[in-house]
Amino acid sequence: MQTRNKILDDVSQLMTNAMGVAQGAREEAENAMKSMMDRWLADRDFVTREEFDAVRAMAQKAREENAALEARIAALEAKSAD
Repeated sequence: MQTRNKILDDVSQLMTNAMGVAQGAREEAENAMKSMMDRWLADRDFVTREEFDAVRAMAQKAREENAALEARIAALEAKSAD
């Protein structure tokens, strides 16, 4: 009976180690894939979300300033026409 428990313990230990190796391999593959995707995206000159949001905010501010200047010009033209 003692021999049987030793065999089961050894098999259990072997399976635990195999699961650890598989988990490590999965994490290594994920890291390699992420690194490859990051390099691929960097080579394509894509912008980050932060850069996109910053440019979008600048464009919105420029549109607002443009609208304000158009209104000011219209007011000045109306005033000079009188």
